[in-house]
Amino acid sequence: MAEEAFSPVLQALHFAAHKHRQQRRKDIDATPYINHPIGLLHLLYHEANIADPVVLVGALLHDTVEDTDTTLAEIGANFGPKVAAVVAQVTDDKTLPKATRKRLQIDHAAALCERAKLVKLADKTHNLRDIVQSPPVSWSPQRLSTYCNWCKQVVDQMRGVHPQLEVLFDQAYADAYATYSSHPVEPI
Repeated sequence: MAEEAFSPVLQALHFAAHKHRQQRRKDIDATPYINHPIGLLHLLYHEANIADPVVLVGALLHDTVEDTDTTLAEIGANFGPKVAAVVAQVTDDKTLPKATRKRLQIDHAAALCERAKLVKLADKTHNLRDIVQSPPVSWSPQRLSTYCNWCKQVVDQMRGVHPQLEVLFDQAYADAYATYSSHPVEPI
């Protein structure tokens, strides 16, 4: 990656690390949350061969508006309108009930721009890998099974955007499904 493309990625990594500095994942080790955006960056760049800096920066920042005090205006001012547009498209409206947010992700997935679809695919892939390796401690097997199926419903709306990334998702889904499919699915 050329230096002019790498610089915004480093800037976004620093920004995201600062914004998520107090957050932890829900796994038994209470993993620092920043490991998740870094995991998306690794998956996109090293496994799916995606070098588009807008996608990579969007992946690092994908949860900052949703989970911190960051605003879309702040994303736009620091990283430009293209990144802000990607982050906006993958950000849930936390004022809505959880079930509504989940349904809207399925309903809106097909309409996302290509870059947002890549971030969303990487996010779902990384989350499925995480729940197999180190699931949230408070989640029941039924909730984990439901989550796996919901991820697939979201991703199925985005098929055709990046076959290589979709194969990575399908592998993660197969592993998660094998782990949790024997448990009944709860309504979303």
